[in-house]
Amino acid sequence: MRLDQFVAAALAPEYSRSQAARMIKAGLVTVNGAAGRASSLIRAGDRVEIAPIPVPEVPAPPLEAPPIEVLYADSELIAVNKPAGMTVHPAPGHPHSTLVDALVARFPELAAMAEPDGVMRPGIVHRLDKETSGVMVVARTPFARTALSNQFKERSVRKVYIAIVRGVVARDRMTIARAIGRHPTERKRISVRSRNPREAVSHVTVLRRFVGGGNPSTLVAVRPETGRTHQIRVHLASIGHPCLGDPLYGGGSSVAGEEGFSGRQALHALALAVTHPRSGERMEFVAPIAADMRGFIAARGVELEEGVVRRWIGEA
Repeated sequence: MRLDQFVAAALAPEYSRSQAARMIKAGLVTVNGAAGRASSLIRAGDRVEIAPIPVPEVPAPPLEAPPIEVLYADSELIAVNKPAGMTVHPAPGHPHSTLVDALVARFPELAAMAEPDGVMRPGIVHRLDKETSGVMVVARTPFARTALSNQFKERSVRKVYIAIVRGVVARDRMTIARAIGRHPTERKRISVRSRNPREAVSHVTVLRRFVGGGNPSTLVAVRPETGRTHQIRVHLASIGHPCLGDPLYGGGSSVAGEEGFSGRQALHALALAVTHPRSGERMEFVAPIAADMRGFIAARGVELEEGVVRRWIGEA
């Protein structure tokens, strides 16, 4: 048996095979007293020793940590409502005030969740675009991180978004199955005309059509099967109905700006259903609709009572 297979089996389900490989690469695994390689073959009688993963010193909470709305928390996972304008990870131009900062300030123990190679990944198992608001789930333990990551990989997570798009969508329901990837010439954009596309599938349901006034729009629910970068925004734009306020994919800024979406696409991650890593219970988290989208919808006479929102989630 390969060494990485053996270590992963010995430490399952807390650690995956890729994590076992990083432990081996970091020198934490020896075979008969010598450092092993992931591809090394081991046999009956070999002595395999696994050193404890070093626990990094927990840093002080960042000074610029923003507050974050926690929807649910237990010993294994956390569900939060990420506001528009907040990046998930530090990035060039956005080194502070990230979701990671907010999480570490609220849950300091997350800072100690280092991978075997020493890289800090405090529970992040999926992402939302900076200007997309809504629900995200965060792992609180290495076991939960592996379990939740596998659920996203296996597509057993159910995600429901709502979006306000430009124009009147004619069909009540549709499935957009268009592979997407990096735009051939504009590297910041994702496109259905990529040279190296990957499968992407989104199910769209019309919730309300707003035809009064000079700028018709449509409120839709979107349930993505896959989780590609910018998938929903690109798919909606590809059928001629970009999210309002989306300057990257044709939502514009002048008309959208009048509606309060200037520089921020009208896209909100409304609901997320996962299987609890320990109990196996199916859990669904719902993020209150962001204020700008709530105001737009309410101004057009749509009541946003809990029963209405729950029906939208069920219809998606």
